[in-house]
Amino acid sequence: MPSILETYEAMHGGSRVLAAQAATVFPSGVTHDARAFSPFPVYIQRADGPRKWDVDGNEYVDYIGGHGALLLGHNRPEVMAAARAAMERGTHFGASHDLEIQWGQQVIQMVPCAERVRFTSSGTEATMMALRLARAYTGRERLVKFVEHFHGWNDQVVGHLVEDDEHPHSVGVPDALYEHLTVLRDGDEAALETVLKRRDTAAVILEPSGAHWGTHPVSPEFLRAIRRLTAETGTLMVMDEVITGFRMAPGGASERYDVIPDLTTLAKILAGGFPGGAVAGRSEILDFIELREADTDWNSRRRIAHQGTFNANPVSAAAGVTALRLIAEGDHCAQADATAALLVRSLNDLFRTASVPGSAFATSSMWHVNLGYAAPKPADVEWDAAEEPHGIVPALTRPLRQALYNHGVDLMGNGGMVSSAHGEREVADTVRTFRAAIDDLRAEGLLG
Repeated sequence: MPSILETYEAMHGGSRVLAAQAATVFPSGVTHDARAFSPFPVYIQRADGPRKWDVDGNEYVDYIGGHGALLLGHNRPEVMAAARAAMERGTHFGASHDLEIQWGQQVIQMVPCAERVRFTSSGTEATMMALRLARAYTGRERLVKFVEHFHGWNDQVVGHLVEDDEHPHSVGVPDALYEHLTVLRDGDEAALETVLKRRDTAAVILEPSGAHWGTHPVSPEFLRAIRRLTAETGTLMVMDEVITGFRMAPGGASERYDVIPDLTTLAKILAGGFPGGAVAGRSEILDFIELREADTDWNSRRRIAHQGTFNANPVSAAAGVTALRLIAEGDHCAQADATAALLVRSLNDLFRTASVPGSAFATSSMWHVNLGYAAPKPADVEWDAAEEPHGIVPALTRPLRQALYNHGVDLMGNGGMVSSAHGEREVADTVRTFRAAIDDLRAEGLLG
């Protein structure tokens, strides 16, 4: 009987060849940290709806979904048609165009805090701009973020705590840059209040789902406490909705939890699966980007300059307008949530009947797995235990994913993103795949 690894290698010969070529071109052979995988990553050739196929012809239920960008699934016909039509007009005008206006208007209609919008090319750029705006508007320098909350790879907020050191660090970034960054544990309202009462903080930035798209959920009550404390101290609240925007509701987590920040950062679903990001929020804050005719002091000393070659690219704009209109006018968020809930309940039933040490849970259409330890199961779908979820124990991470690949599922980390294209068939296939993977892990003595 071949091992999990032997089966993986036998099924993915074409990917092995491409990985060897990539290793001569890219660090670690990949173009995104999350795509690094041992002994080599799978190379995808095409995708459609909730599924994709690799260069060896293997089919997968896809839970990466373009790193969360594809709420509507791969190759949504209306989005693809809009992008093709835009490409016929030209891929890059280097000038203003009508589609960017439509795109911005659609964002303002959907995002609760949006009075003005500025487009960028990525989520990282959006968080950079939001934090620069916050500092300009408040005249303050300090930023507050929370442990493990991810806001892209920009220097300002990539810092993290190391062991018992209260000062954030990041390799390649001068320590001096973090003199004005405070990193707190989410849920600690007292610590946040202590910091904000100094009235030197420009902004508090957070993932409203909790760290890593809900891997460590944050309570809606804490979101409301952040909103209250920031309002009381003249601090801006920045919701990083790069992942949750247009997913947790048509108006994102802000709509779902009825918490209105000062600024929201967006990307992924925003551009319908194409590159694109944005900052949306209050006019008086966004207006710090505004050029003022004949006001040389403002233009040279106070306003924020903002360039970006591909800002509001017409193809991204066309795809984004179409995707957002489909989401606003349909029930795609609710469909994806319902499928994710069915998947979580089905996996927990499997874990229970097969005596598997683990559990599944979801926040909206973002689901996660704990495996390899006696993790509590939620009463229904959302995590409700007093303890923090621990995810997949490190020794199981690689063999589990190899086994899931072997049987036809592609995860994103310890779970994945559900699209409105996923349905009961995908849930059934996923549960079947997990059952087979569990059998494989047990056969190798890796899982109790």
